[in-house]
Amino acid sequence: MKYHILIVTLITCLLTACGGSKKIVNTEQVKQVTTVEEEKETVIEREAPEVEKDMMDTPKEAPKKDITIVPNTDVKPNDEIMADSPVPEKLPLEAFDHTSYGELVVKYVSTEGNVDYDGFKRNWGSLRNYIKALSENMPTDQWTKDDKLAYWMNAYNAMTVDLILRNYPLESIKDIKDPWGQRFWKLGDKYYNLNEIEHKILRKMGDARIHFGINCASFSCPPLLNEAFTAQKVDTQLDLLARRFVNDKQRNTITANSIEISEIFNWFAKDFKTNGSVIDFLNKYSETPINAKAKKRFKEYNWSLNK
Repeated sequence: MKYHILIVTLITCLLTACGGSKKIVNTEQVKQVTTVEEEKETVIEREAPEVEKDMMDTPKEAPKKDITIVPNTDVKPNDEIMADSPVPEKLPLEAFDHTSYGELVVKYVSTEGNVDYDGFKRNWGSLRNYIKALSENMPTDQWTKDDKLAYWMNAYNAMTVDLILRNYPLESIKDIKDPWGQRFWKLGDKYYNLNEIEHKILRKMGDARIHFGINCASFSCPPLLNEAFTAQKVDTQLDLLARRFVNDKQRNTITANSIEISEIFNWFAKDFKTNGSVIDFLNKYSETPINAKAKKRFKEYNWSLNK
């Protein structure tokens, strides 16, 4: 019995020792596992801020959308791309508007060049207003030659009519003392007379046809045109007047071998000889060809008023 108790006691002790050892091993394992997990957590805590920083610095990619490409119908060829650029101002077709004068001569001058001075006198204010407009719009260097031609020929003719009206009634421009030297008309800052406009301005422009465009209010003069000269038409107008005057049998008598022509071709012979003889000039417009050695005479000039 005593031995039996001793054996049981020993066995119990052995079992207790073995179980405690196993328990201790398990405790150490738990401690080791716990240490490893804590180290992992420490590493994660240390690295986390850097990961978050990288994520903040990296831009997020925008969600993709379906894009429909629509052709731009406003696109123009290269030569039209500058459409939005400032466009240089276009110069007007006429540097000066001669409409008011044109309305007067249409009304008071016949197609044959006869002038209704009584009618002009009733509407004298309109004529003077036109001359005033000329005064306020003198030609500049930017004007074309045709603009200047139209301006000065219209000015000469309007001033001639004004001169007649200042002395009307009368039978001839020669009834006026020094008619071409009178300085009644101020253009810009200067007073002009008809002589100055004809000889110092128009003749110096080098176109002999101006002698058919300006009118001296006399029967033998080239008839006054019943429309205003304009820059757009002046070359055609002067050509028409030259042809009309040269072939006008009341003012020039022309045959192949003999010509009796206006004194204008004598007084201003220099102007008509710039490209040959006077006969060469006449042959440019004459319906009858003239021989180079045709006999030449000049008609007596009729200074009667052209009415």
